[in-house]
Amino acid sequence: MQTAANAHCPVQSLDFNLLDTQTFSRKDAKDHEGWVELNEEGRKEISEELFLDPAFELKQVHEIEIFQSTAGSPLDTIDMAIGGNPSLCKVYLTIKQGSVAHYYDTFREDFLQLVRKKMLRAHLMVDLFDSMMAANLKELLAKIQVQGTYTFDKPERYLIAQAYEPVPTINDALVLHYEAKRKNEDEHGRIDYSKRGYVISAVENELLIEYVKPKIGENGRNCRGEFMTPVEPTVKNEPTFTIGEHIAVIDTPTSVEYRAKTGGYVTFEGGMYNIKTEVEVTEISFKTTGSINTELNADVSINVKEKDFMKDAIGQGMEVTVNVIHIDGSVGANAKVTANKADVEGQVHQSAVIRAEELRINIHKGTAYGKKVHITRLEHGTVEADEVFITQAIGGKIRAKEITIEMLGSHVKMTASRKIEVQKLSGGENQFVIDPLINESVENLAERYEKMEQAKQSIREIQKELSGYEQTWQDNASSMEELKRKLAHYKSNGVQMPVAFVQKYQQFQHFKEKMEALRDELKTKEDQYDWLAQKHIALQSEIFDARIINHDSWHNHNEIIFKLINPQIDVSYVPHENMDEEILGLYQDADGEFTIKVLQQ
Repeated sequence: MQTAANAHCPVQSLDFNLLDTQTFSRKDAKDHEGWVELNEEGRKEISEELFLDPAFELKQVHEIEIFQSTAGSPLDTIDMAIGGNPSLCKVYLTIKQGSVAHYYDTFREDFLQLVRKKMLRAHLMVDLFDSMMAANLKELLAKIQVQGTYTFDKPERYLIAQAYEPVPTINDALVLHYEAKRKNEDEHGRIDYSKRGYVISAVENELLIEYVKPKIGENGRNCRGEFMTPVEPTVKNEPTFTIGEHIAVIDTPTSVEYRAKTGGYVTFEGGMYNIKTEVEVTEISFKTTGSINTELNADVSINVKEKDFMKDAIGQGMEVTVNVIHIDGSVGANAKVTANKADVEGQVHQSAVIRAEELRINIHKGTAYGKKVHITRLEHGTVEADEVFITQAIGGKIRAKEITIEMLGSHVKMTASRKIEVQKLSGGENQFVIDPLINESVENLAERYEKMEQAKQSIREIQKELSGYEQTWQDNASSMEELKRKLAHYKSNGVQMPVAFVQKYQQFQHFKEKMEALRDELKTKEDQYDWLAQKHIALQSEIFDARIINHDSWHNHNEIIFKLINPQIDVSYVPHENMDEEILGLYQDADGEFTIKVLQQ
């Protein structure tokens, strides 16, 4: 400002040249004493240890030439700025999009000088922390030189100075990791008040709580040469709780970890954290607990005690995921239960879904999935499992490998891959279906068909190509033998082989290699097709071992269907009234015709 006033000109018209920079250092000195000038070699020899010594000081004195700029600079078309991270331990040159650089003889020197001037304006030290600047800008300067005129199509940023970043101080913290499972937001970020984390599960060795120990940071120095001293850590989160026998305490250099010794759910009672395995509630509903979601491999068991037939033990729309659950009452509308083992003493609503490896249901009207399922009374519900045992069925759909029903009423569709067995038949309009593809999805079957067709098509194409190669090889066999004889003669007599003969022999060899490659490819495709076909045939063959067993006489109208894969047909049979056809199976006669017959076993 004073210079502009003395020269009677606007401040904006002034510019300067950086003529020289002197760097001084001192250690353990007072006031203005002890400053020593450093030459270029001295600046390079400053060690990291010295830079990070709080008693070490740096300063620079710059000699500049101030002048009034009357003409624009050729670098004015480059819009650039200097910036750094918050600590100014890293400094970047940013060139904005749309800038244009025009190369001329002294472009490199002028460009680097302009960068240093901008560093000086930002009160940054020059020629001390910026040793990487020339190397990092080398590629850019080379592109500008080669192209002559270079347009920046996007912003570009380059690291031009780097000092010593301080390691930040760590304040103590108490991290309740288990609370992260208490998710109550849906996929759109809206709060779902039905999911309140009533029970939070834990698996063995899971990190539940962590006390992060306070740690003072480490010194640093920024690109202004300023020493950076870390602040003292604050300590205000030291644990005041106690822990039970099922939580382990692990003291590490940086933290204290509280880990689950066993699976279960986390409890906090009377200032003590512990792991328990059994939960007892009256009901699971929006009003009381909300949905309960625990890990299936966590050792958590829930007992739901509500028995009132007029109330739901699992309320409408509730979702429960747990290792083991015992429900004294009923599962309400649109409820979903997922477990490894589940017992329902009441009924399952027609819109409810329950999944469990081992599943027992008293009255089932909804949808059930499992491996082994026992149902006392099936009332138009749906069941899918490996094995299904039903005491009484009065309508519904069942899909399983094996189905056993003690009392079969009416309007039940049973589909099995191995066996359907009925002890007593009291109704009609039932459908007994044997389908070997019950465990195969439509997508898997379609994919296998497609792969088989692709393999057959590839086999045909390879066979056609290979046939042409083999015919050509056979037609030229005598020529090949004659050529081999001549080459052997030349070799045995030490005579140089004609180039044309050698090239011809190499052509024969390449031809043979291609033919062998086709044979290998054909064998691979044939093996692939055989494997797919065998898998297909194996599924088909299982249908002949499947049985439909009725220990009672046949009453009313009941239909029996065996679904074949190849040919893709249904073989059906309607047993006659009061007939004692106990064991029925699929039979294929000498003419290849399929029928359903009474068998001995």
